[in-house]
Amino acid sequence: MTMQHQILIQTADVRVRVMHLHPGEATALHHHTEITDYMVGLEGIILVNLKGPDETIELKPGIRCTIQPGRIHQVLNANGTKPASYLLIQGVGQYDFKTE
Repeated sequence: MTMQHQILIQTADVRVRVMHLHPGEATALHHHTEITDYMVGLEGIILVNLKGPDETIELKPGIRCTIQPGRIHQVLNANGTKPASYLLIQGVGQYDFKTE
């Protein structure tokens, strides 16, 4: 399954998307060189797993988190039977997705 997303804004150094995760779907462990991820839970329960130091943030609707450039992280739909979604604001800088 491929993660679905809806682009709301995209410029050379800012991206705003609604990300949709299928039940149990997760991103690869990754980091970004320049951009900060700002996330807001919209539907379901999403786990944001962070490394260095290890930490897990539970994004429920309305809950926010910020991930600084260089911090390794993974986003996971914690529910095995229902979809989940979150608002993802990324910037300011050149977008990259470096897997671990």
